Amino acid sequence: MIPLPPTTRRSLLQTAAAALFLLQTPGFAATPGTPEKLPLWPDEAPTGGDAFAPSTAALTVHLPQNPNGTAFVICPGGGYGGLVTGAEGHGIAQWLNSHGITGIVLEYRLPNGNSFLPLADAQRALRTVRARAAEWRIQPDKIGIIGFSAGGHLASTAGTHFDLGRPDAPDPVEKLSCRPDFQVLIYPVITMGGNGHSGSRKRLLGDSPTEEAIRNFSNETQVTTQTPPAFLAHAVDDKTVPVENSVRFHEAMQSAGRPSKLLQLPSGGHGLNGYKGPMWDQWQTECLEWLRAIGAAAEK
Repeated sequence: MIPLPPTTRRSLLQTAAAALFLLQTPGFAATPGTPEKLPLWPDEAPTGGDAFAPSTAALTVHLPQNPNGTAFVICPGGGYGGLVTGAEGHGIAQWLNSHGITGIVLEYRLPNGNSFLPLADAQRALRTVRARAAEWRIQPDKIGIIGFSAGGHLASTAGTHFDLGRPDAPDPVEKLSCRPDFQVLIYPVITMGGNGHSGSRKRLLGDSPTEEAIRNFSNETQVTTQTPPAFLAHAVDDKTVPVENSVRFHEAMQSAGRPSKLLQLPSGGHGLNGYKGPMWDQWQTECLEWLRAIGAAAEK
């Protein structure tokens, strides 16, 4: 027998692993109100180029009692150095569930200077939700992404860096689009330049990023006529991530003729008073109104 080249062997193993992954986990989250967690990748996860490594990236699926067909991939913040999966993850999923929206919390890989990792996970999460849309009672054209702080940067990166799937991919999930249908960005890091967040930039791009890397991940420079609609909320007194981040993205969306709403909150700082109070309530109320206005969600 002629031995297969290493790349061919890996492709065959990935195909088999992906097929087994889909077969082994059908209906795993069939109970509304009972969150279920599954690995994001069926085998080793890509780390850039042709490299792969074990990964703990995961999705936790929160199904609502009365789904309206809309879903969000949720990207918690944490400055790309941790994940605030409580208030900015599972808490958001529960809020979405109360309005008939499916919430999928993404525990993405932290970059440690490898900017490929979080985006690859966000793209995989969006593809996975589309692959499971019928099973989870989701409409495949009503899958959004929501992120907070550095998670908002990841969400806006997914909203500006996407493809429509690779038809020749051995993994069936990779054949599907990773473009979110809409994006919600709450006190997001947007730019990797001035007025950004230095900690997020360092952890995502390393100590000495190139100008090309800074521009590629300064998402206000990446908006096109294909960028999905965006809702942004940001306190004007945010000292950690200045409101200029959201202003720049909103202005870029407007310049590209894309639907965008920016809610500038008068107070609350970063985290909006610890995820409670009138400023926190206001963005949630106006976000739901915006989703209904663009036809992305119907109240249940």
